[in-house]
Amino acid sequence: MSDKDLQDQQPAPPSGEKLQKVLARIGVGSRRDVEAWISQGRIKVNGVAATLGLRVDLHDAITVDGKLIKRVEAAEATRRVVMYNKPDGEICTRDDPEGRPTVFDRLPRPKEGRWINIGRLDINTTGLLLFTTDGELANRLMHPSYEMDREYAVRVRGEVDDDMIDRLKAGVMLEDGPAKFTDIQKAPGGEGFNHWYHCVVMEGRNREVRRLWESQGVVVSRLKRVRFGPVFLNSDLPMGRWREMSQGEIDILAAEVGLQPVALPALNLKAKDKLERLQRKSTRPLGRGERVRTLRPAQGDAAPAERPARAPREETPRGKPNRGSAVAERPSEMRKRPARPDGDKPAGRGRGKPRG
Repeated sequence: MSDKDLQDQQPAPPSGEKLQKVLARIGVGSRRDVEAWISQGRIKVNGVAATLGLRVDLHDAITVDGKLIKRVEAAEATRRVVMYNKPDGEICTRDDPEGRPTVFDRLPRPKEGRWINIGRLDINTTGLLLFTTDGELANRLMHPSYEMDREYAVRVRGEVDDDMIDRLKAGVMLEDGPAKFTDIQKAPGGEGFNHWYHCVVMEGRNREVRRLWESQGVVVSRLKRVRFGPVFLNSDLPMGRWREMSQGEIDILAAEVGLQPVALPALNLKAKDKLERLQRKSTRPLGRGERVRTLRPAQGDAAPAERPARAPREETPRGKPNRGSAVAERPSEMRKRPARPDGDKPAGRGRGKPRG
């Protein structure tokens, strides 16, 4: 049999892309969400219930809960990212049956797709949240294989000694498996039994930071995320406000998880002016009518809610370089070096070390 005959008998390569990847990329939901919807029979392709692994192209009609998903080829390559400083009392879901405020309430509405939150914070945790319209970017940033470290400023109430720190860094057994901090640094602030630390985890498990400390018999009285991978929460982003990342910042973030750059969508003059107005408003401190609920100071600690979490990062000596690039640096660091025209920041390498 000739080589040509053998080639003719080989099956043709599958066409199209996997359904969950397509829907994630256009912002319908994360891959994990879409896979769950497929298993529940909520998604149909050309009128037939979808199955896991099904491939689709632009000619296929996709419905979710009976609603047709509008697909435009250009829109499927849209990648926008916003940073949000989450206040206490907001939940990381789109709709809450109890009517509580959500992290999506203050975000601008994207013209194409919808915002996908990259990870979650529980209702009592404040700090950095990232949102994107690119489901593939969200999936990679959350996947454990890409080892995106998360840094938290945490105030611990109780006696903490060197043996406890060593145990937390070596690993302890929680109810859902072993867990550990890749690094812990003591930070200035607090008094009596209240002490501030900066700690790093490589996973995004539910309440992982709180449960790690509580496994040692101490209580977490305040918790704030200050870094996700190469992205830092700056002191110039007030609580309850958001900021859209620039092209250069997004490209750095995407390169961390092996994705090629995607150009931001072009805006006409009217849309650009509107976005700039929203951006200026989002960087102003909250007014009287916009106050957000903050954690009540612990007994004997009268310091403001946000001040202790920021001071350690400015006063602690700089440690080893972080894994990835400093996408958003603190204002004090930005003043020490000339700004680049596109907003890019110099890259550094390292793994799992808190920034000082």
